[in-house]
Amino acid sequence: MKKNSVPQASDVLSSWSRRDVLRAGAAAALVGAGGSIASRNAWSAPPRKLTFAWSSIAFCLSPVVVAQERGFFEKNGLDVELLNWGGSTDQLLEALATGKADVGVGLIHRWLKPLEAGFDVKIVGSAHGGCLRLVGANQAGVKDINSLKGKVIGVSDQNSPAKNFFAIHLAKKGFNVEKDIEWRVYPADLLDVAVKKGEIQAIADGDPNIFLIEKRNKGVFTEIGNSAIGEYKDKVCCILGARGDLVRNDKPAAAAVVRSIVQASEYVAENPNEAAKIYAKYSPKVPVEDLRALLTGLTYHNHPSGKPLRDEVEFFARDFHTAGVLKKSTDPVRLANHVTFDVLA
Repeated sequence: MKKNSVPQASDVLSSWSRRDVLRAGAAAALVGAGGSIASRNAWSAPPRKLTFAWSSIAFCLSPVVVAQERGFFEKNGLDVELLNWGGSTDQLLEALATGKADVGVGLIHRWLKPLEAGFDVKIVGSAHGGCLRLVGANQAGVKDINSLKGKVIGVSDQNSPAKNFFAIHLAKKGFNVEKDIEWRVYPADLLDVAVKKGEIQAIADGDPNIFLIEKRNKGVFTEIGNSAIGEYKDKVCCILGARGDLVRNDKPAAAAVVRSIVQASEYVAENPNEAAKIYAKYSPKVPVEDLRALLTGLTYHNHPSGKPLRDEVEFFARDFHTAGVLKKSTDPVRLANHVTFDVLA
């Protein structure tokens, strides 16, 4: 362009492109790939305020606090208030459906049955796989799946994720889970006491409880089931849900939450020691080294969304349907299509 000449549109565009378009394009690429810069921040818009319901006693949900304290929510354009939820899964889903919370996280094994009832909540993402285990008492001779026949399994409640998961797993192995096995409820921290009294011969529960039970009872138990290995090693465990009107009316906000949890989950996978230190304030009774061991044992690289997540929801829905947890009239395919939503599409 000659000196003192009037700038042409093509000149302005060319100049802007060299300095800014590539930079903006790189930012957009990070967003599209699940990067840490969200479109809301890219255009300096105010952060979107959301309420996130979770349970601080569930160490496996460490990506939630990692996302908060390492700034993943903020980098994705969110201002998140964490709501420590102490109620039941039904109450959590009701809170989401009625707008008392915007997003929440929990185990798929607890969510499918109440979602069948019609709560306006959509499964939009996930955090990890693993975290449910079944251990047998050596003194009772329970050292493999087949030795469970005629035995009593202790659980923390009759609708616990571990009870649901292993009932389905055993049913697929040919067990009649109502006749071949008895399920008996005890407070979670007294399950090992019940074993010592001979009242139960196995325990189905999640970590960190199973981990702590094994730690204080060296050599007493043998692991005979784990949701992080075998047929389920690549399956999700904890899922992310959002209220229906959020995903319908503000899909970018829901997508930002999903990206934040994915990024935080990857951080936990790559930095279990740092993640354990971050989470330690929420679980002061569990040493950091134990939290690190627990986090290392979970599959934090496994956090599907979109169609892969929908397919996993259908997989579990089929299992639940076969085991009689879902109603006979429920179609697993239709249920999966109805309760999942691809906010990243």
